[in-house]
Amino acid sequence: MFDYMDLTIKLILGFFALILQINLAGKGNLAPTNAVDQLQNYVLGGIVGGMLYNPDITILQFFSVLLIWTLIVFITKFLTNHFAPIKKIIDGEPTTVIYNGKILVEQAAQRGITAYDLSFKLRNAGISDIHSVKRAILEQNGQLTVTQVGDDAYHYPVILDGHIDHDALELINKDEPWLNAQIAKQKYDLEDIYMAIWLNQTLLVYAYGHGSAKH
Repeated sequence: MFDYMDLTIKLILGFFALILQINLAGKGNLAPTNAVDQLQNYVLGGIVGGMLYNPDITILQFFSVLLIWTLIVFITKFLTNHFAPIKKIIDGEPTTVIYNGKILVEQAAQRGITAYDLSFKLRNAGISDIHSVKRAILEQNGQLTVTQVGDDAYHYPVILDGHIDHDALELINKDEPWLNAQIAKQKYDLEDIYMAIWLNQTLLVYAYGHGSAKH
């Protein structure tokens, strides 16, 4: 006989596991931003869907599996947030596919983006002349971020999570020694910086433990 109480408890556990994983991921929804998010959604859906209607699986077993998977998600999130090499392996990294009006064919091919795909993404971004593109970045989720020539007010994040974005530095015609000098002038260490943005000839620094930017 089908046990509706057992089913109800499993549904409640699955619901709270879903909410917990969304909060652990620091997101407001389940929309995937990288491959790990997609895998997280698939596995969680498989756990809930595959075990929900199986009367041979007890509530304790169901809860244990959800707990194990949530711990895996938490540990993965912690490692990707604190160790750059692991983050690169798990999340991947953005790839510049167009620079100063020229397509970087090798980089695009390595990411598996065809000429048709690139052309389609450029049209979606409203780009009709490739020479007007200062930089086009293929993000981890497959979206194309385009900066056009003359976008002087564009926010260039030169530091993210304590790591320097050398491509962004090159775009603003600066180098690492200059950036280190700017950081030292504001009395910060690189690993203390959550984000640093170059905007309107000013470096805005957002550090851990500080609510506003210094420049």
